[in-house]
Amino acid sequence: QVRLVESGGGLVQAGGSLALSCRLSESIPGVVFMGWYRQTPGNTRQLVAKITTTGATNYGDSLEGRFTISGDAAKGLVDLRLDRLEPEDTGVYYCNLKQMITINEGNSYWGEGTQVTVSS
Repeated sequence: QVRLVESGGGLVQAGGSLALSCRLSESIPGVVFMGWYRQTPGNTRQLVAKITTTGATNYGDSLEGRFTISGDAAKGLVDLRLDRLEPEDTGVYYCNLKQMITINEGNSYWGEGTQVTVSS
């Protein structure tokens, strides 16, 4: 079935960078956007960034400027560059895809998550 395949997580020193990648396992119709969310200690899962099939982007609070999302959501491809990482960025990062089936019905797909750990 449909799944999102993530890669690029790992260990990095504060101030360093990582590049995350997410690919859709099979072509599906009606993709609206793809993006990345993260779960950090003491917080609920929150938006990092997303990109629509038209290329419009949206970033979580204070993240634009350090993180950059790119890709082709319609093709099920999205990348996230994380720059100037801080220990507070440590957490599990999840790829997400929103599919519209009808005007009132859709699906949301999630990757299994990739760990990002930033050391001080």
